[in-house]
Amino acid sequence: MKDFIGAIDQGTTSSRFIVFDRAGRVVSIAQKEHAQHTPRPGWIEHDADEIFRNVRETAAEALIRAGIGAADLHAVGITNQRETTVLWNRRTGRPLHRALVWQDTRTDRLVAEYSADGGKQRFAGHTGLPLASYFSGLKLQWLLDTVPDARAMAEAGDALFGTIDTWLAWNLCGQHATDVTNASRTQLMDMATLDWSPAMLDAFRIPRACLPCIVASSGLVGTVVRGDELHDVPVASLIGDQQAALVGQVCFAPGEAKNTYGTGNFLLLNTGVQPVASRSGLITTVAYKLGDAPAAYALEGSIAVTGALLHWLRDNLGIIRNAAEADSLAASVSDTGGVYIVPAFSGLYAPYWREDARGVICGLTRYANRAHICRAALEAAAYQTYDVVQAMAADSGIPLAQLRVDGGMVRSEPLMQFQSDILDAQVIRPAVTETTALGAAYAAGLATGFWSGTDELRSHWQADRSWSSTMACAERARLLEGWRRAVAKSFEESKQAVLF
Repeated sequence: MKDFIGAIDQGTTSSRFIVFDRAGRVVSIAQKEHAQHTPRPGWIEHDADEIFRNVRETAAEALIRAGIGAADLHAVGITNQRETTVLWNRRTGRPLHRALVWQDTRTDRLVAEYSADGGKQRFAGHTGLPLASYFSGLKLQWLLDTVPDARAMAEAGDALFGTIDTWLAWNLCGQHATDVTNASRTQLMDMATLDWSPAMLDAFRIPRACLPCIVASSGLVGTVVRGDELHDVPVASLIGDQQAALVGQVCFAPGEAKNTYGTGNFLLLNTGVQPVASRSGLITTVAYKLGDAPAAYALEGSIAVTGALLHWLRDNLGIIRNAAEADSLAASVSDTGGVYIVPAFSGLYAPYWREDARGVICGLTRYANRAHICRAALEAAAYQTYDVVQAMAADSGIPLAQLRVDGGMVRSEPLMQFQSDILDAQVIRPAVTETTALGAAYAAGLATGFWSGTDELRSHWQADRSWSSTMACAERARLLEGWRRAVAKSFEESKQAVLF
């Protein structure tokens, strides 16, 4: 009997394969990092071939650790870093350029040009998204205009576009497909029709022949035909990583929210079967589509840099060896000593949408040491989340009393307590924190009958730990005022700010 579901969790810094059992418990995990290529300031690229190799290697390793084979998997789901953009040759299967990562800002000039005629909300009415370098459509335009012969190949259908889910589906199953959640992040899909928008394709000069077909988040995509690791296993879900975490946290009812702490932070609020337009700097996105059921929508607050700040402390400054050391150092001091970090490596996303913002460290004195820097790095994730929660309450009219959290950073006790303190809300960590991969597994299991429905999935969810605020109102107000001053400094010209 096939008692396991596999999930490919392809993220910004690594690829993972996780095996789950019928209770939604983790059986085994394998993980492998991939290189971050930064050829110029603001440019961030990935090697798509390296990513696919890592996916295959982690699948093989996870199955060995679980003591099972591909034949024991009922199905596999794929979840992915969303807006990262790949363009490849249909005939050879080779990428025409390194993948442009969602954090990459090389399309700032295009954003400014399109914004000059109608502002950043010019296309938000039917795409749900502001103009920003974040999304895939303008990244694809840049590739088509920059890579030799790419536009002609795309118009002929010989060059194919995809986000990472599409790249993996193509390589594993030979299917050129994406799901509604990933398509909703391209700024090329109409939120009402859930199909490619002729108006957006015309505006961004994108040939339809290079685009994948759009499918449900939960549904059979194809069967693995490449590689022995997963040979003949059905691929039964494609879903963007943050929407997958919403499913993994079983937030199926309107008003339920989760926050994922990863490379960046992403807070999603389920708004039901009708999209809700944001007036406060949030994104309207597709939450998921389970089979033939109507799509659910969400408001999202996207934060570019949270966990990535710890990588920066490790790789660029060399003041920590890993995230665990940062956490230990942060816990060794009671506060930041007045230090604030605004990690605007790629500008600031929600709710500001300021590509011109630059990273700053404020409040440094001779007293500050690396422990204060580490604590300020953790607190930066909480402050940015606070800004998004405020915007979400303004849009939805629902003040947040409880926040479900997941992702790598939720293992940090200092961060979780500070998050509760600064929000003045309960923060709850689930027993299974691998909710992104779990959401992909759930979507694949629902499509193939491994699980009976969302009620069964809800029965699996259990809390592991919760935090409640212990901070006085006056202290919260003082800290938030300091954060607002730090954010204001990130908007100043570079000669007036301490730059990362």
